[in-house]
Amino acid sequence: MSLRLPFRAPLCPGNLFGHLAATAVPGVEEWRDGAYRRTLRLPYGHGVVTLWPMPDHVGCRLTLGDRRDLSTAISRCRNLLDLDADPVAIGERLRADPVLAPFVDEHPGRRVPRSVDPFELAVRAVLGQQVSTAAARTHAARLVITHGEPITDPEGGLTHLFPTPEALASLDPTRLALPRTRRATLTGLIAALAAGEIDLGAGGDRRRARARLSALPGLGPWTVETIAMRALDDPDAFIPTDLGIRVAAGRLGLPVTPAALTRHADAWRPWRAYAVQYLWATGDHPVNRLPEA
Repeated sequence: MSLRLPFRAPLCPGNLFGHLAATAVPGVEEWRDGAYRRTLRLPYGHGVVTLWPMPDHVGCRLTLGDRRDLSTAISRCRNLLDLDADPVAIGERLRADPVLAPFVDEHPGRRVPRSVDPFELAVRAVLGQQVSTAAARTHAARLVITHGEPITDPEGGLTHLFPTPEALASLDPTRLALPRTRRATLTGLIAALAAGEIDLGAGGDRRRARARLSALPGLGPWTVETIAMRALDDPDAFIPTDLGIRVAAGRLGLPVTPAALTRHADAWRPWRAYAVQYLWATGDHPVNRLPEA
């Protein structure tokens, strides 16, 4: 079925779809014919969604195994694309900083690329620690092939659903092509999430989730804030330790140490996650732009 997903204008699709395409996990996600496609694990079955930006809406094509999943699938797609954000309020706050104002004026309406599954996002955040985007995709694809549920996609190259917590709880860490400490971090996170010790659900206590994530070995501020920004949907999540953020800050004449940059960023509250998108977009990286045709 085909749908039109409305949004609050303006919307800048470059970093939104660019990020999803550049970080796409083979088998679960793909960029095809000008659209982002991915598999969805839903309450009554599974689905495949195709999303593409239009001037006044986001095009959406859904293939569902069970029509009872329609409203859930739409809700997850809207969350993934952050379509319910208030870009006017966000823009007004960020424009108050003369450093950010020109970038907000040039590309108003940047959104935060989020997730359709908080568990998936958390696992991928750990896999992305201190490695390139390509390496993170490769690590995630190996988990998908080994532990994901196969599906058939007549339209493209999607092959699997991302593994469930229960499926990954039984993985053999020695088979992961990761440093030993990273393996321990990943298996510790999976075990905690599979046991229900950390609530990443919508409407949960973000402060408590952050505290529990931070208590796990190997989960530092970068990983915790990435999960907060993209899985917990925290509009004020901030990642001052991120290399791309620090490089952008230095280029723009902002403080570069995490403590000093955090103090400066107080002026961006409660929308620091959107300031992150504008800072990232000052660099030349595929996540910042729509893929070429």
